[in-house]
Amino acid sequence: MKKIHKVALVGECMLELHGTAFGAMQQSYGGDTFNTAVYLARCGGEALSVWYATALGDDGLSAELMRRWVQQGLELGLVRRIPGRLPGLYQIEVDAHGERRFSFWRDQSAARAYFDVPQTPLEQRAADWDAFYFSGISLAILPPEGRERLFALAQSLRDRGAMVVFDNNYRPRLWPDAAVARDSFIRAFAVASVALVTADDHQALFGLPTLEDAVLAAQQLPAAEIVIKRGSAPTLVRAGVARGETVPTEHVPRVVDTTAAGDSFAAGYLSRRLSGQAPAVAAQFGNRLAARVIQHPGALIPLDAMVDLTAPKASNAGQGAAALVSP
Repeated sequence: MKKIHKVALVGECMLELHGTAFGAMQQSYGGDTFNTAVYLARCGGEALSVWYATALGDDGLSAELMRRWVQQGLELGLVRRIPGRLPGLYQIEVDAHGERRFSFWRDQSAARAYFDVPQTPLEQRAADWDAFYFSGISLAILPPEGRERLFALAQSLRDRGAMVVFDNNYRPRLWPDAAVARDSFIRAFAVASVALVTADDHQALFGLPTLEDAVLAAQQLPAAEIVIKRGSAPTLVRAGVARGETVPTEHVPRVVDTTAAGDSFAAGYLSRRLSGQAPAVAAQFGNRLAARVIQHPGALIPLDAMVDLTAPKASNAGQGAAALVSP
């Protein structure tokens, strides 16, 4: 019987308005680690149990989000519901080349208060996780005390042999200043066993003169497994003491929307690594999934647009569908 790997991801899922100012707007939802969680559930099938840790309010929008998350195959037993809080909100505008412009309303979102209790559901079940995934945005939305708790949890998981994955999504507007962000990222890279690095984010955060300098710096990170993403250029993979490998990306004739390109790559990569496949094979699958995603609008593409990339899932227990309202 195959082992079912339990994976916990922490972060924020926001309400999304997609369209132009004062024009038609389509309502949806998304967020970097959340997008990864959904694609991971789709690609992992019966071999993975995917849990999303965040906080929502006690309002109708939060309840509807949770209902939809269960339909996406996620376990919700790590979700806190905080009376009086609301989900964050963002608007996304996409230009003719598929590039995005975001506007955010998230300063008082429920997810920022996830660690505002003596022990979160994520920490209570720390012994359960085979893999733990967080990002630079996961860190950015938390107050300093919350970041300390997240680092402590990640370290404890790493110490007992769980896979700890850090994705370096860097959004300058979410941080008080670059120095605080750099310190947090350095600590995250130190605790991670797998580092997923977007080269231009690494370049921006550390003030490196060229993308080549960013790649060289990323290759020196302490994680045993490093994956460096360079847009349409080949992905670089280094695992253990083995010589790094170059994995080509897939050509896309027309990019529709680059939203969740990196998030879906991370999901594809982790789904294959957790099934025992080699890093280069996992990166190839991650690139294939990302190429599919950017040919469709929005963060979460229709399931039938990637049915050939998914794994079968017998049922979803939905253990978090009735997540408790907590203070």
